[in-house]
Amino acid sequence: MIEQLVEQIEARFADLAGQMSDPEVIGDRQRYAEVGRAYADLEPAADLAREWRRAQGDADTAAELLEDGEDPEMRATLTQARERLERLDEEIRLAMVESDPSDDKNVIVEIRPGTGGEEAGLWAGDLFRMFTRYAERRGFSTEPLSLGEGQYTFAVKGRGAYSVFKWEGGTHRVQRVPETESQGRIHTSTATVAVLPEADDVEIEIDPNDLQIDVYRSSGPGGQSVNTTDSAVRITHKPSGIVVSMQDEKSQLQNREKAMRVLRARLYDRALAEQQAEVAASRSAQVGTGERAEKIRTYNFPEKRVKDHRVNLLVHNLDAILEGELDEITAALEDDEKRRRLEAQATSA
Repeated sequence: MIEQLVEQIEARFADLAGQMSDPEVIGDRQRYAEVGRAYADLEPAADLAREWRRAQGDADTAAELLEDGEDPEMRATLTQARERLERLDEEIRLAMVESDPSDDKNVIVEIRPGTGGEEAGLWAGDLFRMFTRYAERRGFSTEPLSLGEGQYTFAVKGRGAYSVFKWEGGTHRVQRVPETESQGRIHTSTATVAVLPEADDVEIEIDPNDLQIDVYRSSGPGGQSVNTTDSAVRITHKPSGIVVSMQDEKSQLQNREKAMRVLRARLYDRALAEQQAEVAASRSAQVGTGERAEKIRTYNFPEKRVKDHRVNLLVHNLDAILEGELDEITAALEDDEKRRRLEAQATSA
């Protein structure tokens, strides 16, 4: 079975390599980009397939030599080769698990205070800083859409942004002594995070007749034109009841464009959830109500540790994580997802 999979990987990778050097494909920008993405996606599996071939060759050679008589060195070589084959078997299967079709998309991240009063708002700001640092470390760019009053909406741009940030959707719980606490008591607060794959215009068509658009005067900090003109925009999508407000920009048009991006992302996310209910992509599944019990991760400041409750992973590098070093947690969640998808494929086969 694994050899058939290796053969399929080799044949597909060779075909993609041939297409990338085909003048007809090179002349078609869209097709060439699609082939290039497919080649890059398959390359890790192709590397594993080559390693599997080498290990299989070592095992076959050692087995043949052992037919002529026992040789401790050859016996050790055979054992090592078989161990490599066993490891590569799982790695190749995991590498070929079908990925989420939204993984390559940009994302819109929404952070809101949950329970905990003023401390929850401060915690939302800490999460915003952590996520923007993480985005920078992973080579993505960020674009603020709406920031203020403890609420943060921003875009993360770059190929694969959703594949990285989708794990952050849910309730993040913090246990620490607030700066305003004079008696040094530990408080528990939460902030909710929604991670929405950003949809293209062609993916989500919005009927203008379904929109109610209100304009009003911006409030809060800002320049003169922000606070004295009707530049703020509130868009209500009447069929779904979704409401998006934007007021950070001086221009009504700019606020409207940002609001439409967020609305389109929320509608796309809702459509994904309806198509595949078991995928935790829906905003409501990610966010919940913000109650302390609905948590995906706990950040414990007194003990300098972070626990991700979905994979029961406990790490003791809180300071580094708050600086955006989330790679270990992301990798653990990715591995868990791949194994669950692999199990689901095996069950349905």
